[in-house]
Order: sequence, then structure tokens, then C-alpha cells
Amino acid sequence: MTIVEFLSDRLERLVLQTVFAGAAALFLLLTGTQPGIVILLGIGWFTVSFWMLGVDFLRQKARLRELESIMEGLDKKYLFSECIPRPRNNYERKQQDLMNRAGRAMISAVSDAQAAQREYREYVESWVHEVKAPITAVGLISRSADRETRRKLSKELAKIEAYVERALFYARAESPEKDFIVRETSFKSIVVQAIENHRGLLMENDVRVETEDLNQKVYTDEKWAVFILGQILQNAVRYRSDDPAIVLSGRSLGKRVQLMVSDNGIGIFSHELPRVFDKGFTGSNGRTRTGATGMGLYLSRRLAECLEIDLQITSEAQKGTRLILTFPAKDNLTIL
Repeated sequence: MTIVEFLSDRLERLVLQTVFAGAAALFLLLTGTQPGIVILLGIGWFTVSFWMLGVDFLRQKARLRELESIMEGLDKKYLFSECIPRPRNNYERKQQDLMNRAGRAMISAVSDAQAAQREYREYVESWVHEVKAPITAVGLISRSADRETRRKLSKELAKIEAYVERALFYARAESPEKDFIVRETSFKSIVVQAIENHRGLLMENDVRVETEDLNQKVYTDEKWAVFILGQILQNAVRYRSDDPAIVLSGRSLGKRVQLMVSDNGIGIFSHELPRVFDKGFTGSNGRTRTGATGMGLYLSRRLAECLEIDLQITSEAQKGTRLILTFPAKDNLTIL
């Protein structure tokens, strides 16, 4: 709080006090009091008034500094009303009582929301595991169909499996610490699994995949990293060029390592690049390509943050896109 803010809050009181002092001085002068005495009384009155204002200002400033310190030290800010110091007067006591009641109501609402969110997450995970059974059954049944029908069914089933997997990881992202386990793996292992999971999609669209220098060791949750890379591969296929190619290469940065995924696709306009990780953003290219949901890169960035992976993107329209995943040092992680 500044002195200007403090005085502005008391402007009406100061004006009234000044008017009252002026009226009192005029009354004293009209009743025959000597002007010198009136001046001395005025000086004394203003000195005491400003001294009291100064003390009040310093007291309030110290109080606010103390409250701000308490707020900054709290991880859960909504518990602030339960942690503020003892009130100094009846007014503050009544005010704190109201704040405590509001805080308890909010804590109850937050607890209810967290419980509902947890139940929804558990339901989604259960539903995903249940729906995988009929998807697998349909895939087995389709083997008895003719080649063209089997190809079409396999294509659509692959899409369904991708959407189901995305829903599962979206639900898990709400409580990532309960699902991922950081262990030593390699870029080669992650890349091989991601390519295998999307082999049908890559072959169907004649996408050429090249790999370079993938022997680096990395410390991460392999399952989550494979999913993130899979979302990037899906995007590269969706926004491919006439002769699509994807290059996956590794690079060592001392204690950190990078996995770069480059394609020669249609790229992204520069003014849209800052928004590609926003939830639901599809951009100009997404409106012309079927199947774009704006969730792939959003979810990839969200999961990457959980794993302390720095995910960055560069792109140029009609020339291609590059995504760079920088994995953290081993010393900063808990290896299980």
C-alpha cells in the first residue's frame, strides 16, 4: 500500500476534519479568542492528526506485508483464511470469521470437484480397457472378410484405437504421478515402438521414415514417450506432402539429449505457430484436412511437461516442420 492509496481511502474523513477545524477556528475568533492562540491550537491539532495518520499507515502497511508473506508461503492459496494472524479488534474478528466461513465453503467445493474428477478419470480408464475387447474382436472377425473389406476395417479400427488411447492418456494426465515410472531406455527403443504402433498408417500413406543416431540413453517413462512420439507421427502423416518423409534423429547435449522429428510436409504458417499447442487449435491446415481435432500436440505438450521434457516446434509453410524433444538429465530425476 502506498501513501497515496492510504490517503485516498480516508479522503472523505480528512475533508470533514479540515472543515470542522476551520469552523472551530472561526468560532474561536468570533468569540474573541486571540489569533495567536487559535494558530497554536490549529498547529497542535494538525500535528496530532498527522501523527495518528502516520502510525495508522505504518501499522496497516506492516499488516499487509505480513499477510502477503503468508500468502506467498502457501502452496494451497485457498487455505489463506485459515492461516492469517489473530485479529486485533472486533471488526477484524468479524471480518476474519466471514473469511473463514467462505474459505471452508471453498475447500469443501474443491474437495467435491476433486472427488468428481477422480471418479470420472477412473470411469474413463475403465471404459477404455473395456472397449478394447470389442475392438480386438472386430479385428479378428474382419480377417474372414475379403481383402478390400479387411483393409478398410483395419484402417477404421486403427483410428478408433488411436482415439481410445488418446482418451486414456488424457485421463491419466490429471494424475500423472500415479501412472508413469522413469527408467533408463533409449531413443531407438522409443522410436521402434512408435513406428510399429503406426506402421499401418505410415505404409498406407507411403511415408518414408529415416532414423539417425538413436543410440543415446534416456531416462523417462517409455510408454508415455512412445505415445507422445506417436501423436507427432500422426500429425506428420496428416499434414504430409506429395512425397512424404519423416526423419527421426538423436543428439547428445552433455547431460541432456534431444530427439528431433523432422518432416517435409505442408508446414505451419508463422502467425499460427505460437498456438499449435493450444487445446483444440487446428489452424488453417486443420480445416482442410479431415480428422484434425487440435488435441494431439496439446496432449503431447501436457504429458511432456509431466515428464520434464521440453517440447519445441519450428516450421515453415510448404517446407516442413520439426519438433524437438529435450529430455532432462539423469541427476534431476528419480530413476526406479
